[in-house]
Amino acid sequence: MIDISLIHDLYYISHISTIPSIFKKGILCHNQVSEIKHESVASPIIQQRRENKQIPGGMKLHDYANLYLDAHNPMLSKIRDQNNEIAILQIGKTILLLKDVIICDRNASSDYAAFYPVETGLNKLNFQMIYDRYWTNHPDSIQLVEHKSIKCAEALIPYRVPAEYIIGIIVYDNTAKTHLESMEIQVQITVEKGMFF
Repeated sequence: MIDISLIHDLYYISHISTIPSIFKKGILCHNQVSEIKHESVASPIIQQRRENKQIPGGMKLHDYANLYLDAHNPMLSKIRDQNNEIAILQIGKTILLLKDVIICDRNASSDYAAFYPVETGLNKLNFQMIYDRYWTNHPDSIQLVEHKSIKCAEALIPYRVPAEYIIGIIVYDNTAKTHLESMEIQVQITVEKGMFF
């Protein structure tokens, strides 16, 4: 039996304009979503690194929809100038019980990333570092880089995350909330500035 009790929720960081499509089609892997016109918040440099990465015993990294274990992470920090255009989708942790889900102990684009089936991968995660509020308080630059990468630990879902696993959306302010509400999204929308930077 897989023990998912140490996981809070999982998270997907997206531009608000993509939310209606996500609720119709699910959260698609990069290779599928690249065929659809959409507004991306992903770093092109990071996407290049991920493009040809092969998951041991699995598919190419871009054939998985990636979810973060903690949304308050370096990726969200990098796009802080877009805070009021960002939606953080909360994904129910039972998604981890789907077939062929992979756990990555840090940012999957890292050269040091390790990939595991959920059954063994949850025991390999450094939950202290993943759920630490900050990753920048290391005097040693190597520890800082490692913590930054671990903070972006991922769950990789083959091809897509079905929309029914989306349990809520977190936004930066009431303007973003009002914008989402105008789309008639049928999940709870919460303003939580503390999740952002």
